[in-house]
Amino acid sequence: MIRVILSEDAPAPVGPYSQAIRVNDMVFLSGQIGLNPRTGKLISEDVKDQTEQALKNIEALLRAEGLSLSSVVKVTVFLRDMNDFSQVNEVYAKFFPATPPARSCVAVSGLPLNAKVEIEAIAFHPHQSNTRGIMKDT
Repeated sequence: MIRVILSEDAPAPVGPYSQAIRVNDMVFLSGQIGLNPRTGKLISEDVKDQTEQALKNIEALLRAEGLSLSSVVKVTVFLRDMNDFSQVNEVYAKFFPATPPARSCVAVSGLPLNAKVEIEAIAFHPHQSNTRGIMKDT
């Protein structure tokens, strides 16, 4: 089963893609930049502000599916400037304080709307039927 996930609390896509897609137990969130969902503009030029807003946008998409950041199993961070790495980590750690998901960080030459950071995520959410019994590896 493939289902599109939409949230008015996250920015509308700036291209031909879905905000998020659920496939069985997995939720794939498109990369989020620091866009204000109401204005469609970058929250500010500051990388910390953009990181915080991108993560808030991810939270909004997860909420639309009844999930939270604790369901995230993998994150990819795209940075225009690796010198911003420590500032991004400072904000990121506040959103994932206990058990952070697996993560990759990739330097890129540019991002949509000249953003400084883009963050995409993958979350796990088992179907209700999978949570009512004993699961056994085969």
